[in-house]
Amino acid sequence: MADLPVQLNGPTDNNGFQITDLCRMVESRFSEDDVQRIYQAYLLAAEAHSGQRRQSGEPYITHPLAVSRIVAEDMRMDAHAIMAALLHDVLEDTPVTHVQLAEQFGEEVAQLVEGLSKLTNLEGSKAEAQAENFRKMLMAMVSDIRVIVIKLADRLHNMRTLGAVGLAKKRRVARETLEVFAPIAHRLGITSIKNELEDLGFEALYPHRYNTLKAAVEKARGNRSQLVSKIEIQSRAVLEEMGLNAEVFGREKHLYSLFLKMRNKQMSFGDVYDMFAIRVIVDTVDDCYRALGRLHNLYKPVERSFKDHIAIPKNNGYQSLHTVMQTSSGVPVEAQIRTRDMDRMAQDGIAAHWKYKTGEENTPTHAREWLQQVLELQKNASDTLEFYESAKHDLVHKEIYVFSPKGRIFRLPKNATPVDFAYAVHSDIGNQCRAARVDRRMMPLSTQLNSGQTVEIYTHEYAAPSPMWLDFVVTPRARHAIRHYLRTMDDEKALLFGRRLVIRALAALGGSLDTISPENLERVLRKSNYADLDALILNVGIGNHIPSAIAAQLLGEDTDPAPAEQQTTPLLVDGPEGSVVSMARCCLPIPGDNIQGVINAGHGVVVHRAGCHNVLKRSRNRSSDWVPVQWSEHSTAEFTTHLWVSMRNQPGSLARVADTISRLTANIENISFSNSHDSLTDIQFTLTVRDRKHMARLIRQIRNLRMVERVRRELHG
Repeated sequence: MADLPVQLNGPTDNNGFQITDLCRMVESRFSEDDVQRIYQAYLLAAEAHSGQRRQSGEPYITHPLAVSRIVAEDMRMDAHAIMAALLHDVLEDTPVTHVQLAEQFGEEVAQLVEGLSKLTNLEGSKAEAQAENFRKMLMAMVSDIRVIVIKLADRLHNMRTLGAVGLAKKRRVARETLEVFAPIAHRLGITSIKNELEDLGFEALYPHRYNTLKAAVEKARGNRSQLVSKIEIQSRAVLEEMGLNAEVFGREKHLYSLFLKMRNKQMSFGDVYDMFAIRVIVDTVDDCYRALGRLHNLYKPVERSFKDHIAIPKNNGYQSLHTVMQTSSGVPVEAQIRTRDMDRMAQDGIAAHWKYKTGEENTPTHAREWLQQVLELQKNASDTLEFYESAKHDLVHKEIYVFSPKGRIFRLPKNATPVDFAYAVHSDIGNQCRAARVDRRMMPLSTQLNSGQTVEIYTHEYAAPSPMWLDFVVTPRARHAIRHYLRTMDDEKALLFGRRLVIRALAALGGSLDTISPENLERVLRKSNYADLDALILNVGIGNHIPSAIAAQLLGEDTDPAPAEQQTTPLLVDGPEGSVVSMARCCLPIPGDNIQGVINAGHGVVVHRAGCHNVLKRSRNRSSDWVPVQWSEHSTAEFTTHLWVSMRNQPGSLARVADTISRLTANIENISFSNSHDSLTDIQFTLTVRDRKHMARLIRQIRNLRMVERVRRELHG
């Protein structure tokens, strides 16, 4: 090792590790100059943190030293990353500046440290500050993936030394680790760090459950390990007979994974068959499938337990064959079969792709896809808290795999719907989505998809996202695209719609936009605090002002505006237009119904069926916010409504009714059941139809089915 300045009795980490040990560790991989710069980074960090101590009482420098050891030894990162790990807290906790770091170690190291530093002096709540720091960290990660790798090492050491902090902070840090940092490690495929973070978080957050489960595993280990050892020997022997260069060894499920499986599937400890398993490591992909076939000859496979993550890798790049086999003793045992490269990727994730000697990043495809997804979340989120929650949601969802009609594979979160699939294909497909076929059957857009299904989306140029979709989509991409579309279109439509309302109200008073005097306009704008007439009209469009009242003010009328019943020109309703014109959910009107419009502040005009109880109740109290409305003869939109069907409890009854609805080109958005008695079931279908004639044909066809007792469309509200 190159000569280094003498460090007399320098601080060590918990295992007696010193900076000289770190330098010796990396000298075979880095140049002499890089080793010297790593040492200089340590000296600067030690001086900057001089006098600071951790809650355990140790000198603070022991923490950056331990983090740099994880980065160098476990992650095998480049020299710049190790320097940044040593310096990761100096900008946040000491007077050292970005400029100083850039001058001494270069802008690359300074930017890494900047990305690792929390924001200070943030206004707002603790949740908002946490969300903003999380956003800053992920945005820095998008620019340089090493930021998050160093941050994981930082969190790992903090979790290893969590015993010194108070109970409240311990629980908060443990929960954040389980909700944010362990899922990030999983997303990057760094299984070794993910597992340790989870077990440490589990122990800190649920100590009693952790100790109980740990004791149960230790007790079961004796009997199970003997069985696994026997299977190892037998498997190794048959694979050697085939001429395969195979390693076979036992694997034990880590505690938090075991806890989640028992909790989520309501299983007892004795029912978990994959607590102990075997792992088979071979040379090539072809060897993986040959080994699988030989093991299935040796032990009978358990039906529906096979998963091929080689053909379809997980979203973190993980590849392996998984199978569960029935042993001669009747105990099922899981086997994982993969190549050596796959095994290295499974343990180290993105770190396995690093070009250690050059320090250049070689980010794998799955990580690049996630980084792009983070950018999309940031772009579409309305605020930092929404971004934080969306990113957390995206991290923890399990996956399904579905196919397009041409065989293209799409990876989606569990519980994804055809709308999520449509947006995964393309945002335009999602925005124009009208109906879906799943495995060649028409299904509601809210249907939860399963792995292996083929999904086909039907689009229409006049179709548009519905606010109701937000109730069931699960992908951040779909959720943000729908919100973005509604926000964008609402402002444009609100302005056009508000202009129509104001022009009509002005005409009822004998005026027009051209007859408004500049003095009256200025007075109204000043009173309502709007910058211009368009801003005023937009707020009329979304229902914040009554058109007749605004028209009277603009014309300088001292008399009360004409009541709604005297305004004979009705407003034409083309369809549900987001926040501008919306269909009342209490009665769900469709073209052909007698309708009444009501101005609702912040929601524009809400269209009710004329006999709706809410309209009748409102008419007794107020009339100035009524708007005469009439269906447009040229509407091409589809409208949501309810249809109640009472049917006999016979096999295939629901399928017959659903098929009838599909044949008449109505789309089922939701189905809910209400058992009235043993022989009959009441089912509420939420449908999209064109008008009353379309609905009447549906009712006639459904009523003709033998198993149907009654069909009705009730007026609610």
